[in-house]
Amino acid sequence: MKKLKIRDLTLRDGQQSQFATRMSQAQVDRVLPFYAKAGFYACEVWGGAVPDSIMRYLNENPWDRLEKINTAIGSGSKLTSLSRGRNLFGYAPYPDEVIEGFTKNTIESGLDIVRIFDALNDINNMTSTIKFVKKYGGIPDCAVCFTVDPKFTFGEKFKAFFKGKKLPNNIFNVNYFVEKSKELEKEGAEIITIKDMAGLIHPKMTGELIRELKRSVKAPIDLHTHDTPGYGLASIVMAIINGVDIVDTVLYSFAGGPAAPAFELVQIFCDKLGVETDVDLKQVELIDDELNKIRKELAEFDTTKMYPIEFDISNYKLEPEIDALFDKAIDAATNERVEELLIHTQAITKHFNFPEPNEQVKQAEIPGGMYTNMVAQFRQLKLDHLMDRALKLIPKCRLDSGCPPLVTPTSQIVGTQAVNLALDELNGKPEYTTLTNQFTNLVQGQYGKTPFPVDPNFREQICGSPEEIPYDTSAYKKQSNPVLKEFGNVKLATNYKEELLIELFPNVADGFLKKKREAEWKAANPYIPPRNIKPKVLTQEDYDNLYKGGWY
Repeated sequence: MKKLKIRDLTLRDGQQSQFATRMSQAQVDRVLPFYAKAGFYACEVWGGAVPDSIMRYLNENPWDRLEKINTAIGSGSKLTSLSRGRNLFGYAPYPDEVIEGFTKNTIESGLDIVRIFDALNDINNMTSTIKFVKKYGGIPDCAVCFTVDPKFTFGEKFKAFFKGKKLPNNIFNVNYFVEKSKELEKEGAEIITIKDMAGLIHPKMTGELIRELKRSVKAPIDLHTHDTPGYGLASIVMAIINGVDIVDTVLYSFAGGPAAPAFELVQIFCDKLGVETDVDLKQVELIDDELNKIRKELAEFDTTKMYPIEFDISNYKLEPEIDALFDKAIDAATNERVEELLIHTQAITKHFNFPEPNEQVKQAEIPGGMYTNMVAQFRQLKLDHLMDRALKLIPKCRLDSGCPPLVTPTSQIVGTQAVNLALDELNGKPEYTTLTNQFTNLVQGQYGKTPFPVDPNFREQICGSPEEIPYDTSAYKKQSNPVLKEFGNVKLATNYKEELLIELFPNVADGFLKKKREAEWKAANPYIPPRNIKPKVLTQEDYDNLYKGGWY
């Protein structure tokens, strides 16, 4: 029987996409005993927004999160995380000693697979992490970020032709992704992932790409996509039929919409195709029962507020007309009738009450998170009416900055600059009057090589020099680790893992670790006020209140 490995994203990408990464450790702990027995090939549990968010909003230690999950799941599934290549979690590249220290500690804390990607698909930004993952016994899973070419209007094309300006044409084709995958395999990749963070991979492209990758590389191929524009489930079905080795899914209660497709729907397709996932469906149902409760607890952060209908994957019987939709989708995918496939898979997701395709994101061809960030910026400025104009300016921003794929952090950089262009236009200023440092650094070359060359004249306009200037990691300055006199002269970070938190998340880790040191100091010195904090001088009113309360 044909096998398909499932990477479950629920505890990282799933909750990040749906609930702003607000699952607490206590909530995570409730599902771990079932995950230990579920038999997923891998579970993505760390990286992305998890370390930052749980410090910032939950006052929890990211290392504790990883280590507790590792203790609970053990060898039940491989644990996986994201690493943004040389950038790790920030914007600027880090020197090798920081990358090595971080990689070593994540693997020692329980990670088996590290998914490495770069926002520009610049492989030079990934090689150090690949090397260190292998050095410390991890599996390097190298991702190529999927994107599409910018779309230009006829007027923009005519204007560019008149000015003798070259527009990108068919950059991000099958060959582009295959060649990147072949290079990554040579660098040591043991898994190749097509990372479609925006859900833009059309099932037709999926079939062509998976077939060519299976012919061209030996490493297992993983497809990661989202459901935002409505392609996700259809693309996964097409990938399975064309021989993909691993697919990324999210469990039912956390799936769909901005998240990845539901495992349960993929499992039904696998049942019909005779494909074995080796997942214990009873354990899946136990996990999802708990996730359904947790989703209600996270209601204030719920992006869609659409609950799927009740469904038990461990004991299901489909209504005849729904069962027929699965069969029709398989027939359409097998015979490459992709538009028909999309009709059937979207009817399936609608029946199960998952969110319908986001037409605005689909038309804009940008990640859902980038879209919502831009909406928030304009709402804050009370200029919502400029949103359509900013969306139309995204292709220009992408072209001018070298056609970067739109994934963190380039999605934020390009999106913010498109907002600035729209505001400059509104205020009658020349374009690119208002610039962010990040956009300037991207154009200058400090984040790496862009897929399309930046026009030297534009670079000179933005950066003051036409020359590309790569980031120099020798100029990197380590974050300080101050002594906290008020808490007994202890250092802010008391071990190397905490030092890494300061290095990678300086603003958030500072407050988090200060709270931790204060709590430790108070526990050790319950009756001594911290140094530099003057004891309260009691007034006569305070004494009167004490006596009233019976304190004699």
